[in-house]
Amino acid sequence: MPFDDNKLRKSMMHALQKRPVSIEKIDQAILLIQHKLRASGEREVKSRLIGEMVMTELAKLDKVAYVRFASVYRDFQDVDAFRAEIEKLNQHDEPQS
Repeated sequence: MPFDDNKLRKSMMHALQKRPVSIEKIDQAILLIQHKLRASGEREVKSRLIGEMVMTELAKLDKVAYVRFASVYRDFQDVDAFRAEIEKLNQHDEPQS
């Protein structure tokens, strides 16, 4: 399936709905993902890679949006899955000593 810029934007906007993130920052994140995909030189890119890129950018933009996207993308089945993802996200925020 070909890469769809509109689908990328729609999924990120959905995760960021009612979150305090500017359109400019969202556009920058989308452009970065697009640039990385083009720079890879691959004609076909697995949707899993795109999903991981989106999650990386959402984690930088807004933690709530990240968890929203991850819950759908990773198909969380219960509260423990949410908890584990939040704990993982918090570990990345802690300064390394």
